[in-house]
Amino acid sequence: MADPKGFMTTPRQDWPRRPVGERVRDWDEVYVPGALLPIISKQADRCMDCGIPFCHEACPLGNLIPEWNDLVSREDWRTAADRLHATNNFPEFTGRLCPAPCESGCVLAINQPAVTIKNVEVAVADRAWELGFAPPRPPERLSGRTVAVIGSGPTGLAAAQQLTRAGHTVAVYEKDDRIGGLMRYGIPAFKMEKHHLERRIEQMRAEGTKFRTSTAVGRDIGAAELRARYDAVVIATGATRWRELDVPGRELAGVHQAMEYLPLANRVGEGDLEVSPLSAAGKHVVIVGGGDTGADCLGTAVREGAASVTQLDIYAQPGTERDEDTDPWPTYPKIYRLSAAHEEAGELATAPAADADARLFAASTLRLTGDADGHVRHLHLVEVDALRRPVADRGRALPADLVLLALGFSGPDQGDGLVEQLGLELDPRGTITRDTDFATNAPGVFAAGDAARGQSLIVWAIAEGRAVAAAVDRHLTGSSRLPAPIGPYDRPMTV
Repeated sequence: MADPKGFMTTPRQDWPRRPVGERVRDWDEVYVPGALLPIISKQADRCMDCGIPFCHEACPLGNLIPEWNDLVSREDWRTAADRLHATNNFPEFTGRLCPAPCESGCVLAINQPAVTIKNVEVAVADRAWELGFAPPRPPERLSGRTVAVIGSGPTGLAAAQQLTRAGHTVAVYEKDDRIGGLMRYGIPAFKMEKHHLERRIEQMRAEGTKFRTSTAVGRDIGAAELRARYDAVVIATGATRWRELDVPGRELAGVHQAMEYLPLANRVGEGDLEVSPLSAAGKHVVIVGGGDTGADCLGTAVREGAASVTQLDIYAQPGTERDEDTDPWPTYPKIYRLSAAHEEAGELATAPAADADARLFAASTLRLTGDADGHVRHLHLVEVDALRRPVADRGRALPADLVLLALGFSGPDQGDGLVEQLGLELDPRGTITRDTDFATNAPGVFAAGDAARGQSLIVWAIAEGRAVAAAVDRHLTGSSRLPAPIGPYDRPMTV
């Protein structure tokens, strides 16, 4: 540790966000460009280089956090980039999109604000690209073995890159017209600009990975045919089967799933559309679901010029401090967090019926009502307790011209025939069954990420991609030098 007293003398300082009035007028990332680098070395100095670094355990990738904190504090960017990429293929993704369970496990977080691990990570990742420390790493020789990876989200991309670097010939099949999965069409650009994704894709192409877009396995190409063509198949399609809202009025026009709404906004950013067909411009928007997907809808609706936006969370508003009885350190605590989108909605007063951050907590939807033309106009809700029982005699109605459902996902989409054609077994949750080596009941077919694990975090997705790559490498060659950070059942989800 460069400064043994850094954690005592230096307060936590996060990457500052741009002013709300400025950032809601564009789709650029919300942070002040160039403002992170001048502060990050001192922030890395706050790391205590603990004898037992609990941040390792809290991170599914097992990132070598104290090591690269020390290197950043000394401004040794090359070595820091090497140590960061030793465990994480895409740190610029996790540094922007991960909720940072590592910071909850930081020993300093017992009684002080944690080290800004996520900010250090993204600073190293961005610096590595700027200084040329992330070149393509093609294999020295080819193995002669072939692998198909189905899905190009973080799990599929991590698995493909690891297997390509191990010398196998890898092709990634993606049903959409561009590579990236939810990072492409689900995550708004104000959280992660797409050039970060494009840069990694070009790196992978230079290493030898092949990409097949607009190809839904099971529909555009038979799953059995694909299996016969390759020595192994990795299913990394994600958990894209969305959960429904079973209330009267769900059939009204103007009620849409979040993943119907967000991709259209992203396609506007890609230049495919001038205006989204589901644009929130001038509309009263209500978002059902209090998670990150709902917050993404919130920030998107604000930028589209919604008349008002309200996000409903069925859970009670959490406190601002960790509850040691229910969320003891180093677990990820359920506390009140203010995302950039909530900050924007609150400051712009786009949710007159909600709290200052555009959220209504402990709110359960009763029904939706519409006009004579069959278009939604109001959402009726009631306050509920922890058991989701109504606590008020009367509910309330919110104006709603656009209702977005952000209720999570329950497993892989089975509409394309992939699961059926391969005869894959599913568990009671609807996710693909696999053993501890990621192998499914179909010979040579492996499953990883949300398709098998269930809806989770991007950091888990990358970890599973790296781990399934090692399992496939062993299957093909009898052994593997690829690192395997996790097994699918090694640890419970931390978030």
